[in-house]
Amino acid sequence: MKRLYSALLASALLLLLNACASGPTIKSDYDPSVDFSQYRTYNFFKPMGIENPNYSSLLGQMFRQAISREMEARGYTLSPNPDLLMNVSAQMQDKTKVTTYNEPYYGGYYGYRAGFYDPWYGYGGGTRTQVSQYTEGTVNIDMVDAQEKRMVWEGVAIGRVDGSRSNDELRTAIDQGVAEMFANYPFRASP
Repeated sequence: MKRLYSALLASALLLLLNACASGPTIKSDYDPSVDFSQYRTYNFFKPMGIENPNYSSLLGQMFRQAISREMEARGYTLSPNPDLLMNVSAQMQDKTKVTTYNEPYYGGYYGYRAGFYDPWYGYGGGTRTQVSQYTEGTVNIDMVDAQEKRMVWEGVAIGRVDGSRSNDELRTAIDQGVAEMFANYPFRASP
């Protein structure tokens, strides 16, 4: 069961990445009632939502590095007694896509072939339906006020799961996905 859980989470995280041109949908939001100038330090939940409760995973380490890079670029420092706690979680959902195409109608004609009257009535004009199955994954990065235990910011990536990446490609995809999530993070740590 633990193996299945780990495999599912790892696969879901691969969405941070879909190699298709459109890529994942990236969103972020924050609580406008929070005074972000009060925060200067951060750390991570132990364990994060993507990890086994007994140990840190390589995937978790990749996310920690990417999130730390973004937080430090905004003036926050890693601390054992943080103002903010960061968490990464993931989930997957099987989806079905149904696409219906209208087939064009090719009209007939009347003509004479070798002296015979030949009415041709045409063809087409129906519909064609295509059904495909895929897995959609969601990765959440939560920023939680450590004192109040309240989420103050969230970044989300939603996309199709692509399990065909190497570790280097996965690391690059995580770095890019986390950077995109933080691109609209409007705050900096106060000096």
